[in-house]
Amino acid sequence: MDRLGALETFVCVYECGSFSAAARRMGIGQPAVSKAVMQLEQQLATSLLLRSTRGLTPTEAGQQLYDRIAPALTEIRDAQDSIVGGNQLSGRLRVSAPVTFARLHIFPRLHQFMALHPELKVDMLLDDRPVDLIAEGIDVALRLGDLHDSGLTARRIAESPMKLLATPGWFAAHGVPTAPPEIEQQDAIVYLQSSTPENWLFSRGAQQCRVTLSGRIRTSAAEGMREAVLAGNGLAIASAWMFAPELADGRVVTALDDWQIGTMALWAVYPGGRLTSARAWAFTEFVAGCLSPIV
Repeated sequence: MDRLGALETFVCVYECGSFSAAARRMGIGQPAVSKAVMQLEQQLATSLLLRSTRGLTPTEAGQQLYDRIAPALTEIRDAQDSIVGGNQLSGRLRVSAPVTFARLHIFPRLHQFMALHPELKVDMLLDDRPVDLIAEGIDVALRLGDLHDSGLTARRIAESPMKLLATPGWFAAHGVPTAPPEIEQQDAIVYLQSSTPENWLFSRGAQQCRVTLSGRIRTSAAEGMREAVLAGNGLAIASAWMFAPELADGRVVTALDDWQIGTMALWAVYPGGRLTSARAWAFTEFVAGCLSPIV
């Protein structure tokens, strides 16, 4: 491995915190990662990382090298991206996204982004729960709802209204609520990833009404939420994004539309400690464009 490749490997190991995580991020074997860092240490005649049972810790020299090299490598990659093929991007982009959101809104349009950048490879890591961006080597993460980590660099992309919804069959059998308190008399599907899964504030002008959902089914996955609602197990409060196809074709309908229940924000989140790549910025812009017709 040449000097530049060894430096890139060291930066990856530093950011991931382990040789194995760096190997997964780079798509190569762990022995090759370890060998590259060892050879770099030999060339520089100094130790860059301290190995222990608790993991890797950068030495003073390792920290200084990272602080100076990481921004430079980002600049090099961005320069290459801007020169090769004009606005075309190359390399590998690692994206973290919620499962259902990616399935409904990203994958159906992803071919358009790939066509713009034929030299780019994309890894989509899907999980409804936040992942460690550094450990997983994520370039950009799409996250829904409130952000709780103030140390992250984030951009608000769009927002979707929260809706009270169910299948037409459910409302036909149990009645369409005409006021927020009536919701508490029906079974609800509770989504545990919400910041307040069971308690919601309804607003209409100066009026406000707090509602506590009552339901026997609670789920931590959006896919479970969707299937439970579509199977007629109860009503739910969810973003319009989560049920976009069904709201469009009438398989799911809304109620109490004259009341506001807040919004669901979509964020692009970037790992701290290093510059955001041109690939991550381009993907963020692409996602924003995908959502503009349906927000």
